[in-house]
Amino acid sequence: MSISGKLTRDGWLLFATRCSRMFAYGLLSVVLVLYLVEVGLKEWEVGLLLSLTLAGDTAISLWLTTTADRLGRRRTLILGAVLMVLAGVAFVSTSSFLLLVIAATIGVISPSGNEIGPFLSVEQAALSHIVTDERRTDVFAWYNLVGSFSTALGALAGGLIAEASPHFGLTGAAAFRPVLLAYAGIGVALIGGFSLLSSAIEASRDESVPHPKAVLGLHESRRTVFKLSLLFALDAFGGGFVIQSIIAYWFHVRFQLDPAMIGTIFLFANLLAGVSALAAGWLARRIGLINTMIFTHLPSNVLLILVPLMPDVYWAIGLLLLRFSISQMDVPTRQAYTMAVVRPDERSAAAGVTAVARSVGASISPMLATVLVGSVGLMSVPFFLAGGLKIVYDLLLYRAFANNEDRN
Repeated sequence: MSISGKLTRDGWLLFATRCSRMFAYGLLSVVLVLYLVEVGLKEWEVGLLLSLTLAGDTAISLWLTTTADRLGRRRTLILGAVLMVLAGVAFVSTSSFLLLVIAATIGVISPSGNEIGPFLSVEQAALSHIVTDERRTDVFAWYNLVGSFSTALGALAGGLIAEASPHFGLTGAAAFRPVLLAYAGIGVALIGGFSLLSSAIEASRDESVPHPKAVLGLHESRRTVFKLSLLFALDAFGGGFVIQSIIAYWFHVRFQLDPAMIGTIFLFANLLAGVSALAAGWLARRIGLINTMIFTHLPSNVLLILVPLMPDVYWAIGLLLLRFSISQMDVPTRQAYTMAVVRPDERSAAAGVTAVARSVGASISPMLATVLVGSVGLMSVPFFLAGGLKIVYDLLLYRAFANNEDRN
């Protein structure tokens, strides 16, 4: 299954910016917690900082995504890239907890290796605007595939850079600062890439046709989007206990793995997650979007619970990789389903509101998870909480939407 011939110049640009951004997120995720510990932050401060990072993203993303169609999608993406640069520069420039909190709250920093900021929501709406409805799931599958591959390469690069830094006389926190500088540099490149997008990605709306009063940019699809948002928030709250930075820290504390080895683990983990996205598109055409979301996500959460119960590092890594091979199959189907059940002029808002709901759900759990991982007797609890909460989400989603007709 190929997307050649399905994408316009704008589509290819959006794929290129996606790759660059996800590489930057992967680059940072492996070393972020280690860096913050090295600059002198206590574990509870690190956890609070991670939570505030996600909470700040919630407010920024809600504002930008629900006004993107008025401000312009291209301008919104450029503004997000500017915030990414500012956050990277701030993190590399100071070790003050207060200043880092401010930078994390206002800027765009990804502690998880996953999307953060307004980018995903606006890009989804833009892609839906320039591809046909029949091709949406396939395009989103490839969109997630290239993102996962880029995150994987970024995670490997981040680990290798941190490992090589002492050979150049960089030790302690200084060993991780080249990664932060690279993160900011990629943000600069994104500003240039987004500037090249054309007006074809912008939303169009017939003002002569009356519409119900909009709330957060939503009108006819408001109830459906809010219901989905509550469920997605629960899923993200569970996922926040096992974001990539937390898992990396867990392997470091539990098995004393170095950054290079952790980066290699996440290289293969994200490669497996990316490949599974293509299978999700194929599966969704046969059993439907909702069924694909649930029946791939549910077993992955059982595997997540089993990871800390493994007798040694090899079994733990193997089970984690197996979990990654199916855990992300719900992502392109979730995105396609959200775009399918709303009107075209609600897509930026729908993607933004559901993304913000996920950010809200994920903003609390990292703080709790960091404290738990730092405690010898409780370090495995985040895996149990994450898996259990995500299983509850799967069951509730099935109950609420299984009888709805899926539309690709």
